[in-house]
Amino acid sequence: MIHFDNVTKRYPGGHTGLSNASFHIEQGEMVFLTGHSGAGKSTLLKLIGLLERSTSGQVRVAGKNLTRMKRRQIPYHRRQVGMIFQDHRLLNDRTVFDNVAMPLIIAGLGHTETSHRVRAVLDKVGLLNREKAYPITLSGGEQQRVGIARAVVSKPPVVLADEPTGNLDPDLSREIMHLFEQFNQVGVTLIIASHDLELIRRMQRRILTLDQGRLEGDTR
Repeated sequence: MIHFDNVTKRYPGGHTGLSNASFHIEQGEMVFLTGHSGAGKSTLLKLIGLLERSTSGQVRVAGKNLTRMKRRQIPYHRRQVGMIFQDHRLLNDRTVFDNVAMPLIIAGLGHTETSHRVRAVLDKVGLLNREKAYPITLSGGEQQRVGIARAVVSKPPVVLADEPTGNLDPDLSREIMHLFEQFNQVGVTLIIASHDLELIRRMQRRILTLDQGRLEGDTR
């Protein structure tokens, strides 16, 4: 499903975000990505989502070589990859419903199907009763769940989460992880970047460990 073959990412100024990383993630796996701040976790996720391109090596997702992907193909690729950010990146002037509906509207889905999908996923994350609320009125945990709903509403085969529980207390963190497990149970491939080692170990899943941009560990 996801292949990294000797992937390096260098930034202007000489900083190396990722160095000769190689690994393979099967379809339907739930994998944690950990390491110190600046280890390369976000860089790795951005390469999968094609928010950035590798300097060398090959990144392949679902058989497609992202290194060679033309610019016009990138929007289609991003529809196959749901992304969840620590800072939520919600539109504060739009309701919860509108925030979650955004990927479907961009994809050109009809009003009826959009409404059905949005309400189904809001029900899944426990926010159906807040669909008319604005993000600023929600708690941090609720905002994160809106971000998760937006990432999965288009039913992408791959979901990437960058420190999704970084600002949440332990109870909310466990709640979010339970949601991820539910999505994984229906075949979604998940890669979750987190520095919370206690939470990761408790999940008993595969762990990729980065250090200074290098892949230093791959435990199952």
